[in-house]
Parts: sequence; structure tokens; C-alpha cells
Amino acid sequence: MSTRQTHAWMPDLCRLPVVLGVLAVVELVVLAAVLLRLPAGATVWSSLSTASLLAQWLALLCVTVLCKLRAPIERLPQAMSMAVALLLPVIIVGSATRIVVLLDQRLDMGLTVTPELTNSFVLTCMAVTLLLTAAVLRYTYVSEQWRRQQAASSQAQVEALQARIRPHFLFNSMNTIASLIRHDPVAAERAVEDLSELFRAALGSSGGESSLADELHLTRRYLAIEALRLGERLQVEWQLDDALPQSLPLPRLILQPLAENAILHGIARRPEGGVLSIQVRPEGAQLAIRVRNPLPDTHAPSHGNRHAQDNIAQRLAHRYGHRARMVATAQDGYYEATLFVPLTDA
Repeated sequence: MSTRQTHAWMPDLCRLPVVLGVLAVVELVVLAAVLLRLPAGATVWSSLSTASLLAQWLALLCVTVLCKLRAPIERLPQAMSMAVALLLPVIIVGSATRIVVLLDQRLDMGLTVTPELTNSFVLTCMAVTLLLTAAVLRYTYVSEQWRRQQAASSQAQVEALQARIRPHFLFNSMNTIASLIRHDPVAAERAVEDLSELFRAALGSSGGESSLADELHLTRRYLAIEALRLGERLQVEWQLDDALPQSLPLPRLILQPLAENAILHGIARRPEGGVLSIQVRPEGAQLAIRVRNPLPDTHAPSHGNRHAQDNIAQRLAHRYGHRARMVATAQDGYYEATLFVPLTDA
């Protein structure tokens, strides 16, 4: 019985970025070949245009075939599927090149090679195709594996944040609820409901995707419980734009940890407490999320908040690349963390 592979190895060649990357690589090879005067031709520009047209057409043909046959190829034993993925483009290029050359010679257009160079030209194209196919498949495979590892790492970071919330916040919340049970059972019941909803939202859903509405809702539940513990020492100022895109997809747990840091390392360390300001508004093509809190009077900003902020910054970079960023500043007695995320995925 033959051994079948247990996971997909072949990259998805149907994606537009992959197709454009293949075409770019092929064009570079054509340009190098023309500049080195490998194909015969009257002028560089004539050779370049002819070779580019032929090479790009063959590249698109090969990518299309591999894209459409990806599923049946991957159902083969792994060694056989790799051999098929490598040899298919070679066969396609060899056959198509010979047909094009013979047609050119029959029509006496002089765009390719003379009859005596036909076999060497076709074999050269097949050899280059084999090398390019191996390089492209290997590169795209490694890139896809890296992307999957980054996604898994991002999810692991979310789970680490969730695990961090469990003991720390749970113990503080339970102590607050216990102190309320005797003299204010209504507030205690409301706190239990808030705590239940908070943990259901933060820990009960799988995956790393959330929305702006969910992040705001989660943060409100967290602040409602912290308000019971800190009382009048915690004041929250919400500044939300009227036209916020509530359904905007966001990585999970990017706002609540910032509010938690602002309280633990700022307001809770001040005897008089302070105002936690949360501002969310569109700024151009981005959504700006600002969390601002007063610093302790006699201490420098705590470095304990760097773990959560670094975690959020890494997940933003993974999700959006250079289109998102996080900025943190401490000046004039205030600490401010600002997230900039794109309003569209385009």
C-alpha cells in the first residue's frame, strides 16, 4: 500500500500575488537572457518583446494548469506528486515552444530561431523551466509555511493573553464581588453577570478575529468590574465618533489589555485615581484607537505593560503589515497608547 501525504505541500498558485510573482521572475530571466544575447535576434528590443510575450504566455499557461490540477496532484503519493508538479510545466513548455517555433518557421516570420537551432532552443527552454519551477514551488512553499507559523504564533499570543487574564482579573473580581454580597447584593449580582459576559467574550470564542463592536463591548464589561473595585478613583471618558464602523474586523483582545495597563500601571497607583480616556475615531484611511491615563505622581512609567503592548504590536504587524502601527508616549504626566489600523483590507 502506498503512503499518502497527510498534509498539503503544494502552494496555492491560484492567488494573484503568486501569479504576479511568477510573471515577475520569468520576466527577469527573459531580460537577463536577452541582455546576454542568448537568443538570436536583430535588436535587443525586438528580442525582448518576442521573448517576453512567449515566456509570459507559457508562464500563465503553466500556472493555470498547476492551479487547476492542484487537488488531484496532491492526492498522489508525495514523491510522485512532486515529480508531476515539476514535470508538467516542463512538458507544457517543451510542447508549446516547439509548436510556436515550427509555426514561426513555416510562416517565415523570423521571430524565434532557425531550423538547425530548434532542438537546442526547445531543450534550453525546458531546462530553464525545470529550474524555475523548482525554485518557485520551493519559495512559495516556504513562504506559505512561514505565514502559517506566524498565524499560529499570533493565535498562541492571544491564548497567552487570555491565560494571563484568567488568574489575575478573576481573583480581583471575586474579591470585589465577595465584599459586595452582604451590603449590596444587587451590585454583586450585576458584577457576576458582567464577569460572566466578559469571560464568555474573551475566552469562550475560538480564533483570533474580533470586531470593533466586540472590542468596545469587552472593554466596557472589564471597566464596569474595575469600577466596583476602585470606586470614584476610576473615571472613564469615552470619546467615540458617531460614524464608527462597528463591524470592522480586528484582532481579538487589542483594546481591553490597553485599558487594563492604564489602570494597573497608572490610575490604580495614584491615591486619588484619575480619568481613563478612550478615544476611537477615523483619521483618514485609518481608525485611531487612543487610551490615555495619568501617570503615578512619584514613579516612572512601569515596564510591566510592555509585554501586552509588544504582543498587540506584533499581532497588528502580522494582520496588517506596514498599514498598522502602535505608538506609545509618556509626557506631561500622561501615558498614551494609540493603535492605527486600516479601515479596509484593500
